[in-house]
Amino acid sequence: MRTGSIALLASIALLAGCHRSDTDRPENARSFPRADRPVSQPGATQFSTEDQRDRRGEAETVMDLAGIEKGMVVADIGAGEGYYTVRLADRVGAKGRVLAEDINREVLTRLGNRVVRDRLDNVSIKLGVPDDPKLPNNSFDRIFMVHMYHEIAEPYAFLWNMWPSLKKDGEVVVVDVDRPTSQHGIPPMLLVCEFQAVGYKLVAFKDSPHLAGYYAQFARAAKRPQPEQIKPCRSAANQAHEGTNAE
Repeated sequence: MRTGSIALLASIALLAGCHRSDTDRPENARSFPRADRPVSQPGATQFSTEDQRDRRGEAETVMDLAGIEKGMVVADIGAGEGYYTVRLADRVGAKGRVLAEDINREVLTRLGNRVVRDRLDNVSIKLGVPDDPKLPNNSFDRIFMVHMYHEIAEPYAFLWNMWPSLKKDGEVVVVDVDRPTSQHGIPPMLLVCEFQAVGYKLVAFKDSPHLAGYYAQFARAAKRPQPEQIKPCRSAANQAHEGTNAE
């Protein structure tokens, strides 16, 4: 549902990143700004039990909002145990495709076993890296990032590398929780700012009790900036800290 909230969510300040050593970062991410926020430590690969999520209609709500139809090609980033993967596979049908991506080999092995056991012939498995989901170009109608974005340590590199994988009319779906990134969530304004900084535009936003959080949907903007042109977003925590020091 497209709302007037888009303009409000987009109004967040930008700040050039602090100059720190980059030796703790992946080499390919060092040309991108460092995120001005904490990063959540990886949590359980199951956000909650699948039965609980189904009882509140989470996946159905998200797939309806995203307009998922038979024959679509979609990606499930940070797929974990495959809650969304298996439900997306059913929704897109035999003529559709689902690519399940994660950076955890052990989790992907378990998901692969589930895919084989459930005979999900329209599902493929992909190992990514922390700064790049390693998706094929011009391939996806929708990319899902559900309750995982706050764990991405290199958001600008990750989103920049993901940008070409969308089809012309493809969109990214994010479901997350409005709380600090250190507490396994991300404030909506910060999420929107990071996406916009890398060449996306917000097209839909919705709070829903079915999601245990909020829903945001992004399309590609007209062009993707070069890494050196990206201006990192200021986190609310750092802004508050600077205000305290100023007093």
